[in-house]
Amino acid sequence: MDIGVLTVPLGQEPLEDALDYLAGIGVDAVEIGCGGYPGEDHLDREALLDDEAAQQELLALVEEHDLRISALATHNNPLHPDAEQADLADRELREAITLAGQLDVNTVTCFSGLPAGSPSGEVPNWITAPWPPEHADALDYQWELAIDYWSDIAAHAEAEGVDVAIEMHPNMLVYQPDTMLRLREATNERIGANFDPSHLYWQGIDVTEAIRFLGKEDAIHHVHAKDTRIYEHHSKRKGVLDNTSYADGQDRSWIFRSIGYGHGEEHWKDIVSTLRMVDYEGALSIEHEDALTSSREGLEKGVDVLQRAVFETTPGDAYWAE
Repeated sequence: MDIGVLTVPLGQEPLEDALDYLAGIGVDAVEIGCGGYPGEDHLDREALLDDEAAQQELLALVEEHDLRISALATHNNPLHPDAEQADLADRELREAITLAGQLDVNTVTCFSGLPAGSPSGEVPNWITAPWPPEHADALDYQWELAIDYWSDIAAHAEAEGVDVAIEMHPNMLVYQPDTMLRLREATNERIGANFDPSHLYWQGIDVTEAIRFLGKEDAIHHVHAKDTRIYEHHSKRKGVLDNTSYADGQDRSWIFRSIGYGHGEEHWKDIVSTLRMVDYEGALSIEHEDALTSSREGLEKGVDVLQRAVFETTPGDAYWAE
C-alpha cells in the first residue's frame, strides 16, 4: 500500500518542487488535480491531452522522484441544473478519463454530482429524507438523471480502460456506501469509490464496516486518507448537520483534521488492515484540509502516522493453519 498525497495544498509551487518535497518526507504516490475544485495548478489537462511528448515529460518528472501518479482528480458537478456549469464539469471529467488512459494512470477521482429536485430547479438539492412525499419524488427524478448520465460515463471509462473513483460526499447524490453501490450496480464496474472516511465519520458511519461492505463488491478504486473530529460540545446541542462556515472551526460540530488528530494511530492501523482484508493495495492519498495546521505540517504528521500503519511486505503463507 502506497502513501500518497493530493498535491492541491502545494499548488502555489511548481510541480517539480512539490514532488521533491513529497519524496523527501516519504511519500510514494501523488494524486494530481486537473480540473474542477482541485484546479489544475500542477497539470494542464487540455495541454497534455493527446500530446505524447508532454505526457512523457510529466511521467519522467514523477519517476525521477521515485513516485507514481495514483489518480487524476477533477471533482465537480456534472449534474448541475445550470447547463453551462454541467457542461464544463462533464468536459473536464471526460477529458480526465481519456488523459488518465493515455498516461496509464487508469484512475480518475471525482464527485457523483447532484441535480436539482425537478426539471425547473435552478439549485442542486441534497435530499436526506423521503417525506414530505415530494422529496421522494424529487429523489426519484435525480436518480433517473444520474443513472442516464453515469451509464454513458461508465461506457467511456470502459473504452479508455480507466476506473472512475467517486468520493462519497454530502451535498452530492452519492454520499454513503449504499448510494455508491446503487450507482455502480446501475452502470458498470468501472464506477467505484474514492473511499474518503472523513465524510463518513460525521454521518455516524463505521468506516471499517463501510470498507468491508464496499470491498466485498471490489468497489474501492482509490482511497483518501483524511480524518475528522466531532466536537460534542456543539454536536450534542445542534447535531452534525452543521452549516457553520468551515472558517469558523471553533463553533462547528465537526472539522476535518490531519491524520491522527481525529482518530488515533490504532484506528488508522485498523483501516489499513481492513483495506488489506478486501484486497486493496493502492494508494492512501492524504487530502489535507485541516484548518488548525499548515499544509506542510499536516502532511508530514499524516505521513508519519501512515508510515507506521502500512505494511511494506505481502502476506506470507498461513503456515500455522496447515
